Amino acid sequence: MKVVKLEDIIGSENEVKGENWTSRRLLLAKDGMGYSVHDTIIKAGTETHIWYQNHLEAVYCIEGEGEVETLKDNKIHPIVANSIYALDEHDEHLLRAKTDMRMVCVFNPPITGREVHDENGVYPLVEETKK
Repeated sequence: MKVVKLEDIIGSENEVKGENWTSRRLLLAKDGMGYSVHDTIIKAGTETHIWYQNHLEAVYCIEGEGEVETLKDNKIHPIVANSIYALDEHDEHLLRAKTDMRMVCVFNPPITGREVHDENGVYPLVEETKK
């Protein structure tokens, strides 16, 4: 069994910061669960272009307000606390935060923690085996 406390992730190498977000990576590929789990803060007033071509992602908003615009159809999906969205078709999208948003993100396949968004908002597929 694994027990991970957010307080132990904050300030560690598993807390990764981007210009628009901070991702606290709770479970990663090395944990052998088949998915990764992240507690992520999206900064108010930001827009982030994301396109996970190699991963499926489900995102549960636990605080804040924003929207997701799917670029294939330019549909805007309001996101509020206690709602989930699933990028089940590797959807290229824009994530906009009206307020600070706290999200729980689940990735399949799991990320290793070394991935960085490229110029297209894509995480490369990095494989890692369980430790």
